[in-house]
Amino acid sequence: MARYSQEHKDATRRRIIETAGRRFKQDGIDGSGIATLMADAGLTNGAFYAHFDSKDDLVATVVGEELGRQAAAFGELPPGRAGLEAFVQEYLSPQHRDNPDRGCPSAALLDEIGRCTAATKKAYTEGAQAILDEISARLAPEDPGSARGMALSLFTMLVGAMQLSRAMADKKLSDAVLAEGIQSALTILAATSTS
Repeated sequence: MARYSQEHKDATRRRIIETAGRRFKQDGIDGSGIATLMADAGLTNGAFYAHFDSKDDLVATVVGEELGRQAAAFGELPPGRAGLEAFVQEYLSPQHRDNPDRGCPSAALLDEIGRCTAATKKAYTEGAQAILDEISARLAPEDPGSARGMALSLFTMLVGAMQLSRAMADKKLSDAVLAEGIQSALTILAATSTS
């Protein structure tokens, strides 16, 4: 029986995590069985257990990595408030709404994460704190801690607006939710820059 190199094992694990992240955000955690996840990755079911102890183990890993990737993406945005404004515009865009599999894990999975294991909730909490740290640092670079409440309010509003827009069958109403969300977020950002 051939043994795989560590690089091959790492690449396979990475492929499982990435394809599971897309599938979870598209179909939900409960709607994504191991057989489907492994087929998405082009692997057999048996290969799953060489990388993860259980589906819960995979879910916690995916949630942590998805949020870590989202926090890291802040580094690609323009500095300061301009970056936050770009984040708001991108987050509440029709493209994000229409492609949950490529978007924010909070907007796609929050209701299910609340029912997941303690390990998944811990991974989510750590990832959400990293995102809040990024927002806080852009709101108040000289004292990010002073902006924590505002960062929490802003992120909560963005996630809620995205979830609401995705639930609407009426596209015009869904678009209005996004537009009003952007306007409200920009109003909050403008108010914090003058205070």
